[in-house]
Amino acid sequence: MANVGSLENLQAAQKILRASLKKYSAISSKLDEMGPRLDDIRQRLPSLEAAIRPFSRQKCSHFAIRDQINGAIGPAAAVFKVYGVVRELEESLLNQSCADLPAYLSSMKKLEEALGFLADNCVLAIQWLEDVVEFSEDNVFSNNQSLLSVKKSLRMLQELHEIEGRARLDGGPLNAAFNKLETEFRCLLMKNSVTTTTCATLLPLTMPVVQKLQAIAGRLDGDIRLQKCIVLYIEVRSLNAQRSLQDLDLDYLEIQVTEFDDIQSIESHIDQWCKHLELVVKDLLEPEYKLCNDVFEKIKSDAWKHCVARLAEEFRLISFLQFGRSVTKMKKDPLKLLKLLDIFALLESLRSNFNRLFGGEACSDIRTLTRELVKAVVNGAYEIFQELPGQVEMQRRFSPPSHGGIPGLVSFITKYCEQLLGDEYKPLLAQVLKIHQSWNQDVYGDGFLTNHIIIIMKEVGLNLDAWSKEYEDICLSYLFMMNNHCHFCQLKGTKLGDIMGDSWLGAHEQYKDNCAALYLRECWGKLLSLITQRDLGSFQESEKKKLKEFNEGFDERYKKQSNWVICDENLRRKVCQILVQAVVPAYRSYMQKYVGLVEHDASASKYVKHTAQSLENMITSMFQPKLVKYSSTKHIRFGKLKSLVQNQFRVTLTAM
Repeated sequence: MANVGSLENLQAAQKILRASLKKYSAISSKLDEMGPRLDDIRQRLPSLEAAIRPFSRQKCSHFAIRDQINGAIGPAAAVFKVYGVVRELEESLLNQSCADLPAYLSSMKKLEEALGFLADNCVLAIQWLEDVVEFSEDNVFSNNQSLLSVKKSLRMLQELHEIEGRARLDGGPLNAAFNKLETEFRCLLMKNSVTTTTCATLLPLTMPVVQKLQAIAGRLDGDIRLQKCIVLYIEVRSLNAQRSLQDLDLDYLEIQVTEFDDIQSIESHIDQWCKHLELVVKDLLEPEYKLCNDVFEKIKSDAWKHCVARLAEEFRLISFLQFGRSVTKMKKDPLKLLKLLDIFALLESLRSNFNRLFGGEACSDIRTLTRELVKAVVNGAYEIFQELPGQVEMQRRFSPPSHGGIPGLVSFITKYCEQLLGDEYKPLLAQVLKIHQSWNQDVYGDGFLTNHIIIIMKEVGLNLDAWSKEYEDICLSYLFMMNNHCHFCQLKGTKLGDIMGDSWLGAHEQYKDNCAALYLRECWGKLLSLITQRDLGSFQESEKKKLKEFNEGFDERYKKQSNWVICDENLRRKVCQILVQAVVPAYRSYMQKYVGLVEHDASASKYVKHTAQSLENMITSMFQPKLVKYSSTKHIRFGKLKSLVQNQFRVTLTAM
């Protein structure tokens, strides 16, 4: 029964060996062309085969066993041949350069295939020979010389298998070949990874270089080897990233933004941030992503996407996102709304880039920070815009300007609303409002934005009414309202004027004219009556008295109203012209009559203080804005005024 079991084992081993031989016949035919074989082993094979063949013919009493033994000689010899080829290929790879990359990769592939053949068949060949020896020793052929040769071949095969196994554990020539590929991979990257000298952009790699990198990465596609390949790639390209950023002044990314009082303090930094973030994403990370995708195109796993995440860190993308997030945490400020819209516009323009570049699991932190930034920008912009009417209303507690001109808040708000309605910001603000309301499951109406602007302007109008009542001098109150109604009239043809409507603009035009008429009547009507009405009393005394009163009244008005302002140049010219037309002719006519009095009473000349021309000169010099008189500091003072208004406005926004 033992003989029958051994025979079955032999038959099973033979079937497996023959199937493997058929599978690797093509490999063997190519390997046969690769130079001399292992001479020591091959020289022994004919004698071993000759020794086994007579043994199988003459001594075996069982024809079936003889056939099995004869059939095993070829497979065993093939294993020895492959061992020889492996040695030749290993020596070739150790001495061969990677300069001819296709040839080097081809040799590596042949070596791997040969090693694969040995791994699949060497153990089976050893097992088969062991079964032959075991079966033969149980029979009368145990001392046959051929059997001794078979045993010797078995020992040799076992020794070769052990040597090969130790070589694999120690790395072996194949491992050295992989190391050489990794070195070549790094050298190719280093030689071709340079930045331009004129700007922070990367030079693209040529197609032959990319193809070489791609081929090497494809051969290194294994868990350990691929990770090393990725580390090498990140190491070299990170140096590239550092060189590309060194000309950019990115120190502002380290600023503690929340420590600043207002958005104006870091407005220039925010503008820089927008330009730099767009450059990093579109001009630096996009090419890196494409190169990374090309190099690792044949890699089945997404492990290479870690390269994008790591390079994003090297390009300081996390710092960029954190800076934007810190801006959203600053105190509320009307200008902050504009800056938030600038940030939103940038993020919207980069949305497709972010989705493409950072879609992998390795970039989850970047996606989280980006979502948080977008959410903070939308919520912050919505809150500031929503609270604007209330903040305008809170300005009523402040006093109107003492010169009767346009309050800084009114000028600021009208320009601010015009900016919000412009082609640059209106689409962005509308999109922000729509997104915010969708998050809160509110229905967004197309008229929400414009209706809210109208509410803001109505609050401005209410402020003006309240401020006009704070003036003790009714004339100054009329002048104040005349100035501001004129300011609103000038909105015709603007975006703000269009949404406020023609009736609103027409009403302000009418109010302006009414206030001008009231101002002239209340301020100058009584004074003009002194020189236009005849006194029935003593002509001499009454004329002296009236002229004295006129001079005192005119000087008083001139002194006071020289500090008043009519902001619009055309309106100022018109008012002065009306005053000149009302005062100067009457005064000239009066003085012509007064000349006769002087001729009869020389003492009356002391009451003559002004000529008609001097009065005209004085009137036309009135109501000039003080900023015009100091043109060299005009912009500085206006900047301070603008800053004061904005800071005042921000305080009330923060107080809510």
